[in-house]
Amino acid sequence: MLRHVLATRYVTPLREGGSLPGIVEADDLGTYVMKFTGAGQGPKSLVAEVICGGLARRLGLRVPELVRMELDPVIGLAEPDQEVQELLKVSAGLNLGMDFLPGSIGFDPLAYRVDPDEAGRVVWFDALVNNVDRSWRNPNLLVWHGELWLIDHGAALIWHHNWPAAAASAARSFPAADHALAPFGPDLAGAAAALTPLVTAELLDETLAEVPDAWLAPEPGLATPDALRAAYRDVLLARAATVGDRISLGERTAPRGSGAPGWLTGRPDTGPPATGEPTSGQPTTGQPTTGSSDQAREATR
Repeated sequence: MLRHVLATRYVTPLREGGSLPGIVEADDLGTYVMKFTGAGQGPKSLVAEVICGGLARRLGLRVPELVRMELDPVIGLAEPDQEVQELLKVSAGLNLGMDFLPGSIGFDPLAYRVDPDEAGRVVWFDALVNNVDRSWRNPNLLVWHGELWLIDHGAALIWHHNWPAAAASAARSFPAADHALAPFGPDLAGAAAALTPLVTAELLDETLAEVPDAWLAPEPGLATPDALRAAYRDVLLARAATVGDRISLGERTAPRGSGAPGWLTGRPDTGPPATGEPTSGQPTTGQPTTGSSDQAREATR
């Protein structure tokens, strides 16, 4: 089970994140990135974090430790931002903490090479959990002590937002052309051979047991937390059996110029960019990518 800690000090918000996570200190003397139940994405994003993080670790991938984090909203009274104060107020009680990795940097494919074996395992895992939020636009990868770490899985398991159609997702393909690790020649066959046998009902049950009951709200036909856990298990088990055959690399999506006015893009309003000029969503070498991890930005301030 996940360790349970108490948030003791709210340090700073990570304003680049859409859900406004924050850096907090806890009673175990650790520092965490805290993700809140009261954020706009709601508890399901935290459910996805727990399931995907626990499953990734059990498959041998690196994910920062996750903890159950208790929040007393009084710790945010000194925060001058009204939006942050409101978020802390509506998130009283149990939230999710992710171990803060000091000194980590956002993944840059020009500076860090990934071998085909590791790339294949990460792509296969993302296909299993329907994680489309690890693209070249927004890698959601950190490099820490020379190793690759996976973060931010709140947008995965997209099918749990529509349970009546969830079973059909087990038969869907996974387009991986835009995956952050696609350029490294991922060994998908080797990953499928190594990881498919590991995804058993027992391993999934062990992972799903880490999700707090309070975050598993009743769904049509799934009235209890245990019924929901069984539904997650059945979808993931069915998907694991064949998803390795349905990952397509294809060709990367071409970036498009932004239609936003110049005062938003920082570029004069003179029409499409010239040939060779980076477009919106296409980072220049050496510059942080749009949407790169909150942890990386904070760690390198």
